[in-house]
Amino acid sequence: MKLYDAAISSAASRVRIALALKHLEAERIPVTILGPGAGNRAADYLRINPQGLVPALQTEGGSLLTQSLAIVEYLDEIAPARPLLPIDPEARAFVRSIALAVAAEIHALLTARVAALLRTMSGAGPCCLGESPTLADVFLFPQAVNAERAGLELARWPAVAGVLYILRTLPAFVDNAPA
Repeated sequence: MKLYDAAISSAASRVRIALALKHLEAERIPVTILGPGAGNRAADYLRINPQGLVPALQTEGGSLLTQSLAIVEYLDEIAPARPLLPIDPEARAFVRSIALAVAAEIHALLTARVAALLRTMSGAGPCCLGESPTLADVFLFPQAVNAERAGLELARWPAVAGVLYILRTLPAFVDNAPA
């Protein structure tokens, strides 16, 4: 597999974390995404990924997958050990709702509606849902790191801050955090 990646991208960080949690290897191909002449807008990269976004994962079968949620779910399906999605349908939907709130609503900005949702997180365990990381944690972590970097005080959301504290003890998260 080949991962088209940018070290500063929280979306790419999600995929790196999932790869680490799943003990999967992918060749990392760096793509610059900032500044004049950014690689993600170069003709060579646009031939590979017409969206011009990172992450993008070329599978062993040669397909190109885009969007971090789709890529992480693909990785979860090809390496089912240590699942990122719970088996219970309600818990599975809950984890997906957190991941989608991060990917679709917080990714660029922290809206008041999403901030209110984060205040309702119950902290069902050291991770978003229980004892081990799920898809929700994979999505929450990079956004929380970038939010702190931007000066957002996460203490306003104690459950989020608590989960972030725990995830910072896990190598899969620490080693793959946004740069």
